[in-house]
Amino acid sequence: MSQPRAKLKYRRILLKLSGEILSGKRGFGIDQQAVVWIAQQIAGLKRLGVEVAIMIGGGNIVRGIRAASQGMDRMTADYMGMLATVINGLAIRDGLEKLNVPVRVHSAVEVPKLAETYFARRVVSQLEKGRVVILSGGTGSPYFSTDTAAALRAVEIGAEVMLKATNVDGVYTSDPKKDPQARFFEEIEYMEVVRRRLQVMDITAITLCMENHIPLIVFNYKHGNNIRDAVLGKRIGTLVH
Repeated sequence: MSQPRAKLKYRRILLKLSGEILSGKRGFGIDQQAVVWIAQQIAGLKRLGVEVAIMIGGGNIVRGIRAASQGMDRMTADYMGMLATVINGLAIRDGLEKLNVPVRVHSAVEVPKLAETYFARRVVSQLEKGRVVILSGGTGSPYFSTDTAAALRAVEIGAEVMLKATNVDGVYTSDPKKDPQARFFEEIEYMEVVRRRLQVMDITAITLCMENHIPLIVFNYKHGNNIRDAVLGKRIGTLVH
């Protein structure tokens, strides 16, 4: 039985997952245990009555900008990265279906045998019917990150918040893994992120969220029930607004 929705701070969310999360301890490819864990977390959100859209990255398979830096044509590299996100989306769909969670995969790159072609109104309709929607293919155009794609989709589907799962506890003044003096922000404004050039998301993504008043919560996905706690309004990670 779903908990009363009055307990939810956010009813419709955009969850941004990096492809690396799917690689587990291997650091590359798709680790089935990681897929199962993610599917269980999302199934838990559905039991709470949350409408969940997921933007998935593809860095565990191929990262376009990295391939381009090694000499590949940038547009070709970015399209390869988009296809990698479709592969990851199918993996998450499989994990959710095994838990009997209704789910659809949309792609901004047309691959009709694998996923529905992205259309915002159809996504909203599916969310309202209780389905999880996985968004793949980035924006469908090269030169845009999946962070920017996530921010754009959050605006288009009317998400109340964007949750960005990372492997650190939130936003710091610098990389806490390299700088022991790095200071943690519990809360920070979007313009301050831009001014300090903090590595939260690229500037295009930050601007989209700021101009459309979509709060962003950056948190460590490895810590217990952080995703669940976020939608319940508990203080986790860093709130960017």
